Amino acid sequence: MSKKSNSLFMAGALVGAALVPAYVWAILPWHRRWGASDEEIRQPLPGDDIVTQPKLDSTRAITIQATPDQIWPWLVQLGQGRGGMYSYEALENLVGCDIHNADRILPEYQNLQEGDEIRMGPEGFPSYTVAEIQSERALVLRGRDPQTQEPGPASWTFALERQPDGSTRLISRQRGDYEPGLANFVIWQVFTEPLSFIMEQKMLRTLKQRVESAV
Repeated sequence: MSKKSNSLFMAGALVGAALVPAYVWAILPWHRRWGASDEEIRQPLPGDDIVTQPKLDSTRAITIQATPDQIWPWLVQLGQGRGGMYSYEALENLVGCDIHNADRILPEYQNLQEGDEIRMGPEGFPSYTVAEIQSERALVLRGRDPQTQEPGPASWTFALERQPDGSTRLISRQRGDYEPGLANFVIWQVFTEPLSFIMEQKMLRTLKQRVESAV
């Protein structure tokens, strides 16, 4: 490596080293609570007991001009091979997820039961088990290890809270844990968490659009 190239590499490494702390302490807290109020972040939700001391913890929310019973059918058909994830379909399929987002309610996927599997992609991709269903109120998913299919330290809750003006707050909370260590910190906090935010805020915005267009 030439002296000039070495200097450029070192400069890039220093910039990167400076940006990571800035992201972790300034940007990360913002997108972990995208759209959510202080009260929504503090309030307990079903599924919080799955991971009691999470290292990953986000609460995001959006207002939908519809009632919970109008939103619920779109939630229960979530999943690969079902109604999709309502996010960036092209990006998901670029990595082989084989996702196809529904633009209507699919009657064949409305009978969701506790213990059912919700997949993020074909076999080998992350998946969840339905841990709890409170009809038209809350859907709780528990993560599964993609290799062993055993329950893992991850939860994803969707809660519906009707507002006095007739609208509904859709609250999405993800909680997870991982083995301590610098490598896992970088993998989960620096790479996985931003990607989760990008995909989830698109999901919430698409759900809002789908529901409001249908009512």
